[in-house]
Amino acid sequence: MSTENFWQEEDVGKRIGANLRQFRVNRGISMEALAKQIGVSKLTLIKIEHGEANPTLSVIWKIANGLNIPITTLLSIESEVSIARKKDGLKLISSDDVFIAEPLFRSHNLTELYRGYLQPGGEYVSEAHQPGVMEFITVMSGQLTVEVDGDTYHLEEYDSIRFKGDRLHKYVNPASSLTILHFVISYHNF
Repeated sequence: MSTENFWQEEDVGKRIGANLRQFRVNRGISMEALAKQIGVSKLTLIKIEHGEANPTLSVIWKIANGLNIPITTLLSIESEVSIARKKDGLKLISSDDVFIAEPLFRSHNLTELYRGYLQPGGEYVSEAHQPGVMEFITVMSGQLTVEVDGDTYHLEEYDSIRFKGDRLHKYVNPASSLTILHFVISYHNF
């Protein structure tokens, strides 16, 4: 899979663009101001808003953080009753194809639930989220090393960790097999 072909669904880029425009306009934020605030070029934001670009996971995090909204709100994944099937899920893939995150349900501005897959020997560095965000991770299969603020924590199958997500943090798969994660990002402190 090409790292440029980031999304599994064809219309996701258009959905993100429409939602980005709606949130930005509703909050009275100019394209220039948002670009400067989140460190993404104005041209990239224009292409995203027009549905002409599929943003990377890093850019989506920057946009969501800049607008102070959960990623799933930007993706507008919702229904009265939802089933998150692995084969049908939206897949957010890191630019190097090492980490895949599957948002499972819309957050309603409190929590986001994801399934994650980290390739053998893979590393994924997550940018700091908004202040007050907490992350909860459970290793469902394999092993995981999490680095937060220079401290390293090793997790085995079914071990869980909670930490403040508003810091730079890194996930490392030290094993030769795929690591499967369930993680929750909590926005309760907003």
